[in-house]
Amino acid sequence: MSTVSLDMVFKIAGVAILVAVIHSVLKQANKEEYAWMLTLTGIVIVLMWVIQLVGDLFEKVKTIFRLY
Repeated sequence: MSTVSLDMVFKIAGVAILVAVIHSVLKQANKEEYAWMLTLTGIVIVLMWVIQLVGDLFEKVKTIFRLY
């Protein structure tokens, strides 16, 4: 496992913990709409990171097998 992927795992875990804490605080304050919007925003941020990583993976596969 390279350091880039390990860093990404820590970033995703950090976002998940932060979103979970803020979600529970907002839910306790009866701001459930904001809590769900925060959760969806966290999911979108993580999905953008994952999509970039998958794109990089496809580029490396193309380079390795000289497909393009």
